[in-house]
Amino acid sequence: MHEHVFQSKGKAKRRSGAALCLAMLLAVSGLTLPARAAETPRQLVPVGHTVGIKMFARGVLVVDLAEGESPAKECGLAKGDVILRCNGTAVTSTEQFQQLLQGEEEVELSVRRGGSAKTLTAEPECSESGDWVIGAWIRDSMAGIGTVTYYDPESGAFGALGHGVTDTDTAQLLPFASGSVLPSTVKAVKRGQAGAAGELKGSFDLTKDLGSLTANTASGIFGALSPCALTEGDAIPVAESSEVRDGPAVIRSNVEGDCVKDYQVELKRLGDGEERNLLITVTDPELLAATGGIVQGMSGSPIIQNGKLIGAVTHVLLNDPTKGYGIFIENMLKAA
Repeated sequence: MHEHVFQSKGKAKRRSGAALCLAMLLAVSGLTLPARAAETPRQLVPVGHTVGIKMFARGVLVVDLAEGESPAKECGLAKGDVILRCNGTAVTSTEQFQQLLQGEEEVELSVRRGGSAKTLTAEPECSESGDWVIGAWIRDSMAGIGTVTYYDPESGAFGALGHGVTDTDTAQLLPFASGSVLPSTVKAVKRGQAGAAGELKGSFDLTKDLGSLTANTASGIFGALSPCALTEGDAIPVAESSEVRDGPAVIRSNVEGDCVKDYQVELKRLGDGEERNLLITVTDPELLAATGGIVQGMSGSPIIQNGKLIGAVTHVLLNDPTKGYGIFIENMLKAA
Protein backbone atom coordinates (compact mmCIF):
# COMPACT_ATOMS: atom_id res chain seq x y z
CA MET A 1 0.00 0.00 0.00
CA HIS A 2 1.23 3.41 -0.86
CA GLU A 3 -0.05 6.84 -0.04
CA HIS A 4 0.22 9.68 -2.49
CA VAL A 5 2.94 11.95 -1.20
CA PHE A 6 4.27 15.42 -1.79
CA GLN A 7 7.78 16.57 -2.40
CA SER A 8 9.54 19.06 -0.15
CA LYS A 9 9.29 22.68 -1.25
CA GLY A 10 11.05 24.34 1.67
CA LYS A 11 14.75 24.06 2.42
CA ALA A 12 15.96 21.48 4.92
CA LYS A 13 18.77 22.65 7.19
CA ARG A 14 20.80 21.08 9.96
CA ARG A 15 19.67 22.73 13.17
CA SER A 16 18.04 22.92 13.70
CA GLY A 17 -36.76 17.27 30.08
CA ALA A 18 -38.28 19.93 27.68
CA ALA A 19 -38.29 17.87 24.56
CA LEU A 20 -39.48 14.76 26.41
CA CYS A 21 -42.35 16.67 28.07
CA LEU A 22 -43.45 18.08 24.72
CA ALA A 23 -43.53 14.62 23.20
CA MET A 24 -45.59 13.30 26.12
CA LEU A 25 -48.04 16.18 25.98
CA LEU A 26 -48.62 15.69 22.30
CA ALA A 27 -49.20 11.99 22.78
CA VAL A 28 -51.57 12.50 25.69
CA SER A 29 -53.61 15.15 23.88
CA GLY A 30 -53.93 12.93 20.85
CA LEU A 31 -52.29 15.50 18.55
CA THR A 32 -50.08 14.42 15.66
CA LEU A 33 -47.24 16.29 14.00
CA PRO A 34 -47.28 16.94 10.26
CA ALA A 35 -44.87 14.81 8.24
CA ARG A 36 -41.51 16.53 7.77
CA ALA A 37 -40.80 17.49 4.23
CA ALA A 38 -37.98 15.52 2.65
CA GLU A 39 -34.74 17.46 2.61
CA THR A 40 -33.21 18.20 -0.76
CA PRO A 41 -29.94 16.24 -1.10
CA ARG A 42 -26.82 18.37 -1.08
CA GLN A 43 -25.52 19.12 -4.56
CA LEU A 44 -21.80 19.32 -5.35
CA VAL A 45 -19.77 19.55 -8.55
CA PRO A 46 -17.52 16.47 -8.99
CA VAL A 47 -14.41 18.14 -10.40
CA GLY A 48 -11.68 15.59 -11.13
CA HIS A 49 -9.08 18.08 -12.37
CA THR A 50 -5.55 18.25 -11.03
CA VAL A 51 -4.21 21.31 -9.25
CA GLY A 52 -0.85 22.33 -7.93
CA ILE A 53 -0.83 22.52 -4.15
CA LYS A 54 1.53 24.58 -2.03
CA MET A 55 1.31 24.46 1.73
CA PHE A 56 3.18 26.17 4.53
CA ALA A 57 3.61 24.70 8.00
CA ARG A 58 2.78 26.24 11.35
CA GLY A 59 6.24 26.21 12.85
CA VAL A 60 8.87 23.89 11.43
CA LEU A 61 8.78 20.10 11.31
CA VAL A 62 11.81 18.11 12.47
CA VAL A 63 12.34 15.53 9.72
CA ASP A 64 15.62 14.05 11.00
CA LEU A 65 18.49 14.52 13.44
CA ALA A 66 22.17 14.72 12.61
CA GLU A 67 24.28 11.65 13.24
CA GLY A 68 26.28 11.51 16.44
CA GLU A 69 25.95 13.81 19.42
CA SER A 70 24.16 17.11 18.88
CA PRO A 71 22.36 19.82 20.86
CA ALA A 72 19.06 18.56 19.40
CA LYS A 73 19.58 15.04 20.78
CA GLU A 74 20.90 16.30 24.09
CA CYS A 75 17.81 18.45 24.73
CA GLY A 76 15.44 15.61 23.77
CA LEU A 77 14.23 16.85 20.40
CA ALA A 78 12.85 14.01 18.24
CA LYS A 79 12.01 13.30 14.64
CA GLY A 80 8.40 14.36 14.00
CA ASP A 81 8.43 17.19 16.56
CA VAL A 82 7.05 20.55 15.46
CA ILE A 83 9.01 23.55 16.73
CA LEU A 84 6.49 26.34 17.29
CA ARG A 85 8.48 28.99 19.20
CA CYS A 86 12.10 29.80 19.91
CA ASN A 87 12.78 31.97 22.98
CA GLY A 88 9.15 33.08 22.85
CA THR A 89 9.20 34.09 19.17
CA ALA A 90 6.85 32.26 16.80
CA VAL A 91 8.77 30.18 14.27
CA THR A 92 7.61 30.85 10.71
CA SER A 93 10.23 29.33 8.39
CA THR A 94 13.47 27.38 8.28
CA GLU A 95 15.45 30.52 7.46
CA GLN A 96 13.89 32.52 10.29
CA PHE A 97 14.54 29.70 12.78
CA GLN A 98 18.19 29.63 11.77
CA GLN A 99 18.41 33.37 12.42
CA LEU A 100 16.86 32.93 15.86
CA LEU A 101 19.69 30.54 16.77
CA GLN A 102 22.56 32.81 15.78
CA GLY A 103 24.78 33.86 18.68
CA GLU A 104 22.57 32.22 21.29
CA GLU A 105 24.25 30.09 23.94
CA GLU A 106 20.89 28.69 25.03
CA VAL A 107 17.41 28.65 23.46
CA GLU A 108 14.05 27.60 24.82
CA LEU A 109 12.04 25.65 22.26
CA SER A 110 8.25 25.28 22.45
CA VAL A 111 7.51 21.96 20.75
CA ARG A 112 4.43 19.97 19.83
CA ARG A 113 4.86 16.20 19.91
CA GLY A 114 1.71 14.39 18.83
CA GLY A 115 -1.02 15.94 20.94
CA SER A 116 1.33 17.13 23.71
CA ALA A 117 3.19 20.39 24.26
CA LYS A 118 6.78 20.30 25.48
CA THR A 119 9.39 22.87 26.41
CA LEU A 120 12.99 21.95 25.65
CA THR A 121 16.22 23.83 26.27
CA ALA A 122 18.97 23.51 23.67
CA GLU A 123 22.49 24.90 23.53
CA PRO A 124 23.35 25.74 19.89
CA GLU A 125 26.90 25.13 18.73
CA CYS A 126 28.91 26.97 16.14
CA SER A 127 29.51 24.93 12.99
CA GLU A 128 32.61 24.98 10.79
CA SER A 129 30.84 27.46 8.50
CA GLY A 130 30.30 29.83 11.40
CA ASP A 131 26.55 29.23 11.71
CA TRP A 132 24.95 28.38 15.05
CA VAL A 133 23.08 25.08 14.72
CA ILE A 134 21.40 22.42 16.86
CA GLY A 135 21.81 19.43 14.53
CA ALA A 136 18.25 19.00 13.25
CA TRP A 137 16.93 18.82 9.69
CA ILE A 138 13.70 20.79 9.46
CA ARG A 139 11.00 21.55 6.88
CA ASP A 140 8.57 24.43 6.61
CA SER A 141 6.60 23.80 3.39
CA MET A 142 5.64 21.27 0.76
CA ALA A 143 4.30 21.30 -2.79
CA GLY A 144 2.87 18.78 -5.21
CA ILE A 145 0.03 17.83 -7.48
CA GLY A 146 -3.36 16.34 -6.56
CA THR A 147 -6.96 16.20 -7.71
CA VAL A 148 -9.93 18.33 -6.64
CA THR A 149 -12.80 16.10 -5.52
CA TYR A 150 -15.69 18.54 -5.29
CA TYR A 151 -16.74 22.17 -5.49
CA ASP A 152 -19.74 23.56 -3.61
CA PRO A 153 -21.46 26.18 -5.83
CA GLU A 154 -23.39 27.57 -2.86
CA SER A 155 -20.42 28.29 -0.60
CA GLY A 156 -17.43 28.29 -2.96
CA ALA A 157 -15.78 25.60 -0.83
CA PHE A 158 -13.81 22.69 -2.24
CA GLY A 159 -12.25 19.47 -1.03
CA ALA A 160 -9.36 17.52 -2.53
CA LEU A 161 -7.08 14.47 -2.14
CA GLY A 162 -9.25 12.45 0.26
CA HIS A 163 -6.23 12.24 2.55
CA GLY A 164 -3.93 14.76 4.14
CA VAL A 165 -0.65 16.20 2.94
CA THR A 166 2.01 14.28 4.83
CA ASP A 167 5.72 14.80 5.23
CA THR A 168 7.76 12.40 3.14
CA ASP A 169 10.24 11.64 5.94
CA THR A 170 8.00 11.41 9.02
CA ALA A 171 4.71 10.34 7.36
CA GLN A 172 2.81 12.72 9.62
CA LEU A 173 0.41 15.47 8.60
CA LEU A 174 2.15 18.72 7.78
CA PRO A 175 1.08 21.14 10.57
CA PHE A 176 -1.04 23.60 8.60
CA ALA A 177 -0.59 27.37 8.59
CA SER A 178 -1.59 28.47 5.09
CA GLY A 179 -1.62 27.40 1.47
CA SER A 180 -3.20 27.69 -1.94
CA VAL A 181 -4.06 25.75 -5.09
CA LEU A 182 -2.68 26.64 -8.51
CA PRO A 183 -3.56 25.89 -12.15
CA SER A 184 -2.07 22.57 -13.26
CA THR A 185 -1.67 20.65 -16.51
CA VAL A 186 -0.66 16.98 -16.76
CA LYS A 187 2.41 16.75 -18.99
CA ALA A 188 3.26 13.05 -18.71
CA VAL A 189 2.47 9.86 -16.81
CA LYS A 190 4.80 7.41 -15.16
CA ARG A 191 2.81 4.17 -15.37
CA GLY A 192 2.31 2.16 -12.20
CA GLN A 193 3.61 -1.36 -11.90
CA ALA A 194 3.80 -3.94 -9.12
CA GLY A 195 6.20 -2.68 -6.47
CA ALA A 196 6.49 0.85 -7.89
CA ALA A 197 3.78 3.49 -7.76
CA GLY A 198 3.13 5.46 -10.91
CA GLU A 199 2.84 9.24 -10.99
CA LEU A 200 1.19 12.08 -12.86
CA LYS A 201 3.83 14.56 -13.89
CA GLY A 202 2.38 18.04 -14.11
CA SER A 203 3.38 21.65 -14.23
CA PHE A 204 1.70 24.43 -12.30
CA ASP A 205 1.82 28.20 -12.37
CA LEU A 206 3.26 29.57 -9.12
CA THR A 207 2.20 33.11 -10.05
CA LYS A 208 -1.56 32.45 -10.04
CA ASP A 209 -3.76 31.13 -7.24
CA LEU A 210 -7.08 29.43 -7.98
CA GLY A 211 -8.04 29.49 -4.32
CA SER A 212 -6.91 29.30 -0.73
CA LEU A 213 -6.47 26.38 1.63
CA THR A 214 -8.00 26.43 5.10
CA ALA A 215 -7.31 22.94 6.49
CA ASN A 216 -5.10 19.87 6.13
CA THR A 217 -6.83 16.83 7.64
CA ALA A 218 -6.51 13.06 7.50
CA SER A 219 -9.60 12.99 5.25
CA GLY A 220 -8.52 15.63 2.76
CA ILE A 221 -7.48 19.22 2.25
CA PHE A 222 -10.11 21.95 2.12
CA GLY A 223 -10.47 25.56 1.13
CA ALA A 224 -12.27 28.02 -1.15
CA LEU A 225 -12.04 28.34 -4.95
CA SER A 226 -12.34 31.51 -6.97
CA PRO A 227 -14.53 31.29 -10.11
CA CYS A 228 -12.58 29.37 -12.76
CA ALA A 229 -12.91 26.44 -15.15
CA LEU A 230 -12.90 24.03 -12.20
CA THR A 231 -16.08 25.59 -10.76
CA GLU A 232 -18.16 25.46 -13.97
CA GLY A 233 -19.35 21.83 -13.94
CA ASP A 234 -22.85 20.56 -13.19
CA ALA A 235 -23.68 19.72 -9.59
CA ILE A 236 -25.01 16.27 -8.71
CA PRO A 237 -26.54 14.85 -5.50
CA VAL A 238 -24.29 13.65 -2.70
CA ALA A 239 -24.85 10.07 -1.53
CA GLU A 240 -24.89 8.94 2.07
CA SER A 241 -22.53 6.07 2.81
CA SER A 242 -25.53 3.74 3.28
CA GLU A 243 -26.38 4.24 -0.41
CA VAL A 244 -23.02 2.99 -1.70
CA ARG A 245 -23.13 -0.50 -3.18
CA ASP A 246 -20.60 -3.08 -4.31
CA GLY A 247 -20.40 -3.04 -8.09
CA PRO A 248 -19.70 -0.69 -10.98
CA ALA A 249 -18.94 3.01 -10.67
CA VAL A 250 -16.78 5.61 -12.38
CA ILE A 251 -13.89 7.75 -11.24
CA ARG A 252 -13.41 11.19 -12.79
CA SER A 253 -9.74 11.94 -13.44
CA ASN A 254 -7.35 14.18 -15.35
CA VAL A 255 -4.47 12.05 -16.63
CA GLU A 256 -3.60 13.96 -19.82
CA GLY A 257 -3.30 17.71 -20.37
CA ASP A 258 -6.45 19.43 -19.15
CA CYS A 259 -8.77 16.60 -20.23
CA VAL A 260 -11.09 15.26 -17.51
CA LYS A 261 -12.79 11.93 -18.24
CA ASP A 262 -14.85 9.28 -16.47
CA TYR A 263 -13.29 5.81 -16.18
CA GLN A 264 -14.97 2.54 -15.25
CA VAL A 265 -14.15 0.84 -11.93
CA GLU A 266 -15.56 -1.84 -9.64
CA LEU A 267 -16.16 -1.09 -5.96
CA LYS A 268 -16.20 -3.19 -2.83
CA ARG A 269 -17.23 -1.74 0.52
CA LEU A 270 -14.66 -2.26 3.27
CA GLY A 271 -16.20 -0.48 6.25
CA ASP A 272 -17.67 2.71 7.64
CA GLY A 273 -14.59 4.05 9.41
CA GLU A 274 -13.22 7.49 8.68
CA GLU A 275 -10.77 6.34 5.99
CA ARG A 276 -10.29 3.52 3.47
CA ASN A 277 -13.97 2.80 3.06
CA LEU A 278 -13.79 1.33 -0.43
CA LEU A 279 -11.63 -1.03 -2.44
CA ILE A 280 -11.41 0.20 -6.03
CA THR A 281 -10.48 -1.97 -9.00
CA VAL A 282 -9.83 -0.16 -12.27
CA THR A 283 -11.48 -1.99 -15.17
CA ASP A 284 -11.39 0.73 -17.84
CA PRO A 285 -9.08 -0.36 -20.70
CA GLU A 286 -8.21 3.24 -21.61
CA LEU A 287 -7.11 4.15 -18.10
CA LEU A 288 -5.19 0.91 -17.67
CA ALA A 289 -3.34 1.60 -20.91
CA ALA A 290 -2.53 5.18 -19.91
CA THR A 291 -1.55 4.80 -16.26
CA GLY A 292 -1.58 1.11 -15.34
CA GLY A 293 -4.37 1.88 -12.87
CA ILE A 294 -4.21 4.35 -9.98
CA VAL A 295 -1.13 6.57 -9.72
CA GLN A 296 0.09 9.39 -7.52
CA GLY A 297 -1.68 12.63 -8.37
CA MET A 298 -5.02 10.87 -8.91
CA SER A 299 -5.81 11.00 -5.19
CA GLY A 300 -8.98 13.04 -4.82
CA SER A 301 -10.53 11.80 -8.07
CA PRO A 302 -14.29 11.80 -7.41
CA ILE A 303 -16.16 8.48 -7.43
CA ILE A 304 -19.65 8.53 -8.95
CA GLN A 305 -22.22 5.76 -8.68
CA ASN A 306 -25.84 5.85 -9.88
CA GLY A 307 -25.58 9.56 -10.67
CA LYS A 308 -24.42 10.51 -7.17
CA LEU A 309 -21.07 11.62 -5.74
CA ILE A 310 -20.10 8.89 -3.29
CA GLY A 311 -16.41 9.41 -2.51
CA ALA A 312 -12.86 9.93 -3.67
CA VAL A 313 -9.80 7.89 -4.59
CA THR A 314 -7.13 8.03 -1.89
CA HIS A 315 -4.46 5.33 -2.19
CA VAL A 316 -2.96 2.81 -4.57
CA LEU A 317 -2.00 -0.74 -3.61
CA LEU A 318 1.73 -0.85 -4.20
CA ASN A 319 1.75 -4.53 -5.20
CA ASP A 320 -1.16 -4.07 -7.63
CA PRO A 321 -1.63 -0.62 -9.19
CA THR A 322 -4.98 -1.65 -10.72
CA LYS A 323 -6.40 -1.48 -7.18
CA GLY A 324 -6.65 1.24 -4.59
CA TYR A 325 -8.66 2.63 -1.72
CA GLY A 326 -11.37 5.27 -1.51
CA ILE A 327 -13.07 7.36 1.15
CA PHE A 328 -16.81 8.08 1.43
CA ILE A 329 -17.68 11.66 0.47
CA GLU A 330 -19.70 11.69 3.72
CA ASN A 331 -16.44 11.42 5.67
CA MET A 332 -14.72 14.11 3.66
CA LEU A 333 -17.60 16.50 4.30
CA LYS A 334 -17.48 15.74 8.03
CA ALA A 335 -13.81 16.66 8.06
CA ALA A 336 -14.51 19.83 6.08
